[in-house]
Parts: sequence; C-alpha cells; structure tokens
Amino acid sequence: MNEMYIVSFNSTHHAIRSDKLFGEKNITCTTLPTPREITASCGISVRFLEKDIETVKEILSSNNIEYKGIYNIKKLTDGKKEVSQIG
Repeated sequence: MNEMYIVSFNSTHHAIRSDKLFGEKNITCTTLPTPREITASCGISVRFLEKDIETVKEILSSNNIEYKGIYNIKKLTDGKKEVSQIG
C-alpha cells in the first residue's frame, strides 16, 4: 500500500465509537496506532478508503465526534512518508 487515509483522535473512546459507526455504514476500516509522522504521543487512528472520505466526515460531524484530523499518507519511493492534513 503506497497511500492511506486515516482519521486521528485525541480520545480512544472517540476512535472506538467511530470505528463502530463506520462499520454500521459498511465503511471498510481498520483501527491502528496513530503514525508518528502525525503525533509523537500515543493515540489511535482509524484507516479507511479514499472513496469514503465524505461519508467519514459526515459521520464524524453528525455524531459530534471530536477528532484531531483527517490525513492522507503517501509512501514515497525513498521510503519516507508524506503526510497531508485534508480535514
């Protein structure tokens, strides 16, 4: 995988709740530790597919779920990662 989309959270509770809500809307997602390119502190993020970006934003907003950011992470040819905040 050369590219992924994740939403990171300040709270484990919000990450777990989001994962459950995404699943209820048939969004393919995976819970994972927040990549250190985003934050050095411990945290949980949820990875999802590019096609689901708008639905993810809608779910977070309509359920008043606090999140740190939505990010696109690309793995570059030199092995480094490029992180862009998209939400």
